[in-house]
Amino acid sequence: MKVNVLKKSPNELKIEVEGAGHTIGNLLQKTLLEEENVDLAGYDIPHPIASNPIFYIRTKGKVKPEQVLKNAIEKTREMNKEFGKELARAFKQK
Repeated sequence: MKVNVLKKSPNELKIEVEGAGHTIGNLLQKTLLEEENVDLAGYDIPHPIASNPIFYIRTKGKVKPEQVLKNAIEKTREMNKEFGKELARAFKQK
């Protein structure tokens, strides 16, 4: 997976993630929108064949978009760990 920075300013970040799709796009967008310092977050896949989502993040105040992106990624990692533990527990019960 390769990340290309398309635009970067103190409160805005636009990146393209090669090899990703709607699964990562939806999860990351949802998690970003839960961050209190995010003013706007979304993604688009401009062409169905290219399938490289382009993420746009705009933050409030002095918070850098790179930091909220890192926070959102860490939060999704933690959610994934919790899901894995619950799934393993559910399989043991059956």
